[in-house]
Amino acid sequence: MSKHQMVRKAGELSLKDLRHIYEEPTELALDGSDRARIEEARKTVTDLIARGDTAYGINTGFGLMANTRIKSTDVEKLQENLVLSHATGTGTPLKDGVVRLVLALKATSLAQGHSGIRPKVIDVLLKLLEAEVYPVIPAKGSVGASGDLAPLAHLSSILLGYGEVSHKGETLTAVEGLKLIGLEPMALEAKEGLALLNGTQVSTALALSGLFEIENVFASAMVAGAMSVDAMKGSDVPFDARIHAVRRQQGQIDTAATYRALLEGSEIRHSHDDCEKVQDPYSLRCQPQVMGAALGVMRQAAETLLTEANAVTDNPLIFPDEGDILSGGNFHAEPVAMAADMLAIAVSEIASISERRTSLLVDPKMSGLPAFLVKDGGLNSGFMIAQVTTAALVSENKTYAHPASVDSIPTSAGQEDHVSMATFAARRLHDMAENSAAVIAIELLSAAQGVDFHRPLKSSAVLEEAHGLIRDLVDFYEEDRYFAPDIEAVRRLVAAGSLNRFVETLLPSTHLGSKVF
Repeated sequence: MSKHQMVRKAGELSLKDLRHIYEEPTELALDGSDRARIEEARKTVTDLIARGDTAYGINTGFGLMANTRIKSTDVEKLQENLVLSHATGTGTPLKDGVVRLVLALKATSLAQGHSGIRPKVIDVLLKLLEAEVYPVIPAKGSVGASGDLAPLAHLSSILLGYGEVSHKGETLTAVEGLKLIGLEPMALEAKEGLALLNGTQVSTALALSGLFEIENVFASAMVAGAMSVDAMKGSDVPFDARIHAVRRQQGQIDTAATYRALLEGSEIRHSHDDCEKVQDPYSLRCQPQVMGAALGVMRQAAETLLTEANAVTDNPLIFPDEGDILSGGNFHAEPVAMAADMLAIAVSEIASISERRTSLLVDPKMSGLPAFLVKDGGLNSGFMIAQVTTAALVSENKTYAHPASVDSIPTSAGQEDHVSMATFAARRLHDMAENSAAVIAIELLSAAQGVDFHRPLKSSAVLEEAHGLIRDLVDFYEEDRYFAPDIEAVRRLVAAGSLNRFVETLLPSTHLGSKVF
């Protein structure tokens, strides 16, 4: 597969672009018009130094030491010291897809002409991205204010020849990685180390990747929920458009329409048109209300994260037209933290209502199906403990869903006295998405098993196609067998987004692209 290539004006990446960067190696080139703005901002910095003026981080210390003036002969050493002293991360390295996003976001932020950095520094970041030479960035160590300092220091240290890179599965030294792109370690000039370290690019990249993984879970959960309705001979009346129109919640309206489309033409549904059952349990009939709310949150979070992905978030900021250098706080990642917390709540609920449907499916009193979805119950335990696994994962998600943004801890001797915790808020989304993918996988297996018990009747054409994808991987559960590989196979199906096409128009990153929603 050829590498995905894109040319974009700085600050104009779309959600679709960002998903491409996360999912596959990408070559990103900035629009030619960006270079003039970068040069203008750089000149503002060099002019300040030539005049002997003072500006934070250019010729002063950092944080509590901001009032310490640095001699002009030590300005470059100041930037090197900043990068090396801040490379204090720990934990498992970020995966390549996240690092690709970090490189792209840092480049598009710096290229907007408010950071005072030389074009050649941005060029190196883009060359690393193009050559698939990814800085090894430990996942832990950022509180999400003053930017993602420690992880971005690990990225930036590569430019100086320190640290390690990952290249196509192999770990190399920074110097070896630079040689792959035809470069030697470089010296950073005034403002450049600070511009590289300040910013929300790591927390934003983690939150975006969490969003994309949660979209995959959401899509599969929509399919699983519809299939469960058919497996339990549930009613499609709760999806009637009139019910949702009077509620006026757009996410609910949109998901209800998708459920109608997923179930349309089902022989199983029409086999019980004269059923005396009045109402189904909430986990069946309230799906548009719950999944619609989750979709609304995903759309809002996507808008916030798209804005942040294209933002300038370092400090101080350069405004060449006025010749001003202004210190502020754009590095505070509170918008990212709150968006990530919203996504955590949404994916927790997506998995929670799925677990309830699996619980219904294995209960013969509720489903009308064989106990635990297997023949010869007693001799066979069937899906009994698979449902227990869903309960365990859903309970774990509840703990993860506690908002991280309400926490704060002072740093830098009290100078940085309120922080966002955005990096953890976003990082935990990966664990939650993985848990939830397994929960949805078990529901898909359970619902497919239930549909098979209704043969020769068929479900809708769409759900039969989804059922076929499951059966391509996992056979009908005739009797007890080693179960874990079945769950893992379908979990991978969910995590890969293989069911997304059945509900694609709902997903922010694949349908809405760069639109405002």
